[in-house]
Amino acid sequence: MESSQPYNRELTQYGTARLPARFLLILAAYLNLIRFDLYLAHQDFELLYNKVRAYPTCKRVMVTGSVEAICSAVDMACIWYCKEVLCLQRSAASVYLLRKYGVSADLVIGAQQMPFKAHAWVEVEGKS
Repeated sequence: MESSQPYNRELTQYGTARLPARFLLILAAYLNLIRFDLYLAHQDFELLYNKVRAYPTCKRVMVTGSVEAICSAVDMACIWYCKEVLCLQRSAASVYLLRKYGVSADLVIGAQQMPFKAHAWVEVEGKS
């Protein structure tokens, strides 16, 4: 999802909120993908879920375009990730970064019993 304004490499500031340069956002997203992949590799879904659920939304003023910039960084990190990124892993990393930069985001997990299917996504203000 592209923003109407190009995202520059300089620090973006509004009030007390800051988004790092695009490269640093991508790096943070990549590291979070690794982190949540390790939880899933150890089959520790409960730990992954609790880490995301317990991570607070920082008390910052949301920067205009920050949701798009963070989601774009996660998309780029997924492209360069060493293996296929699962929806749960991607959503957990996204929620973690969004909350870190003052965006109130929720991890939503849906499941169907027969036949079994599951999917995870991120919602910001009730929108996915």
